[in-house]
Amino acid sequence: MKEHRAPPGRSARELAIALLLLLLAVGCVTAATTAWLSIADYARVRSMNLDVTTGANLRFDLDPHPVLEDYVTTLKFRQIADRVQRDRGFDPAVTPLEPVTTDDYDRFTYEEGDEADPNGGDYLEFTLHFMSAKDMYVHLTSANSKDKQDGTSVTGNPPQLLQAMRIAFTVGDTTIIYTPGSAAAAANPGGAKLFDLPSADRMVLNDANQMFFLPANTNVPVKVQVWLEGTDNACDDELIGAEYSIQLRFVGADENHNLME
Repeated sequence: MKEHRAPPGRSARELAIALLLLLLAVGCVTAATTAWLSIADYARVRSMNLDVTTGANLRFDLDPHPVLEDYVTTLKFRQIADRVQRDRGFDPAVTPLEPVTTDDYDRFTYEEGDEADPNGGDYLEFTLHFMSAKDMYVHLTSANSKDKQDGTSVTGNPPQLLQAMRIAFTVGDTTIIYTPGSAAAAANPGGAKLFDLPSADRMVLNDANQMFFLPANTNVPVKVQVWLEGTDNACDDELIGAEYSIQLRFVGADENHNLME
C-alpha cells in the first residue's frame, strides 16, 4: 500500500495557524481579565451629588406617610446622604463607589464573584416613597420645570463615566435602569430594561421612560440603586478619582403619556 504523505510545508502551516489562534484566544482572555483587574484595583468615584425633584401633582419622601401633605417635592443630596449614613453606616459624600455587577439587582458582586457588602459603600442604595393625589404613571424626565434647570441629568469627569453609571429603580418585582450614556451600547448582565433620556428640549414621555403606576393616595416604595457597572467597557482606569453629579426629576402622566400638571 502506498503511504499517504501531507504536502510539503502543510504541517508547518497548520501548526502556525493553530498557534496563532491559540495566541489570539489567550490574548482575548488576558485582555478581559486585565480590564476587570484594572478596574477592581484602581477605578474609584471620589465624590457625588444627588438631588431629586418631582412634578406638581407628585410627591415623595425617604419615609412613608399617612397623607399626601406629609410628603415633599424636593430632596437634596445631604438629606439622602444622611439617611444612607444612618441606615448603612457610610457617608456617600466621602465613600467612593467601586465597580460591581449584578444579575438580580439584589446581590452585587466583584469580578471574582465575592459579594459586595451593601453597607460598605461600594454601591449606593436607598428607598423613595411616592404618593399622588391622582392616579398616574410616573416617568423619569430630562425636561425642566418652569424657570428652573431641574430636569434629570448626570454629569461626570471624565465623560465616559456616564456610560458605566447605572441607576436602577425597582418597584415590586420590576426593575428598570437609567443609563445616562447610551442604553443601546451599555452592558446589562441582569437583563432588566435599559433606557436613556434625550436632552431637555427633545424630551418626550413614552413607554421607555415610564417607570410604574401610582394609584391615588397610595404609598409606593421604590428602591433606588446607583453603581458603576464593572463589566462595561467604559469602566476602566480613566475613572480613577472621577467625580459625578446626579439630578433626577419625576413627573406624572396619564395612560397616554400626557403630562399631568
